Amino acid sequence: MGSNADMGHWWRWFRTRVNPCVIGLAMTGALIVQAQERDRVPQPAKAEQLFAMANETRARAGRGRLEWDSALAEAAMKHCMRMAAEGPISHRYGGEPDLTERAGSAGAHFSLIEENIAVGSYPGKIHQAWLDSPAHRENLLNPEIDRVGIAVVAAKGVLFAVADYARAVPVLVPTQVESTVATQLRAKGVAVRRDAADARAACHLDHGLPSLTGTDSPQFVMRWQGPDVDRLPSDLVERLASGRYRQAAVGSCPARNAEGSFTVYRVAVLLY
Repeated sequence: MGSNADMGHWWRWFRTRVNPCVIGLAMTGALIVQAQERDRVPQPAKAEQLFAMANETRARAGRGRLEWDSALAEAAMKHCMRMAAEGPISHRYGGEPDLTERAGSAGAHFSLIEENIAVGSYPGKIHQAWLDSPAHRENLLNPEIDRVGIAVVAAKGVLFAVADYARAVPVLVPTQVESTVATQLRAKGVAVRRDAADARAACHLDHGLPSLTGTDSPQFVMRWQGPDVDRLPSDLVERLASGRYRQAAVGSCPARNAEGSFTVYRVAVLLY
């Protein structure tokens, strides 16, 4: 074994000799990745075929028509490319976000989401395979969904397909949420106060009332959160049917503990 000086000299020589190899390997790796990406070719026309077949099947089954959702399609494409790269199909791979996070990150807003995946030789066979599988058929024909985004990628001599189905939720700012709820309250014969400060403050609480800015206290307070603000909760409807209340205040605030990327709104209604 040589001296420390000899070892130091050997190490400098080794690093000089190995660096070109590392660079060469990095370049080779990049070329491999590029080649793999070239081998994964998106097939938008085939995705459109699956979309058309889905709506034809839903029409025959008496289900509502699905609308195309570009955000869901983007999420589906990212996962489809991953499937084509990984090989064995799966709804989730190591280090990959789950379906709700993938769709939410792509910009989709939804209260329900589900996914079908497949590998096959052509769109008709993929569609039929989904129909032949009870779980996949249930997803495709679910009457609760109204949006879909589909991706198809050609790789390794076959087609990889992902269909992300969802029930869309409108994107509303707090004042729009309040206006939507207020319209329903007026339809029940209750006047809605213009000042929403107390209702908005109450919305932030789990129970009780904040320090009120008004001169009178509400007789009843209800808070709830969910994706659908076009329908009043049944408990609130029952209260209104009693005829005891003549006025209401509506406030909206950020939802709490919403699961994943589901779109949820929080509302408080004060009845006077």
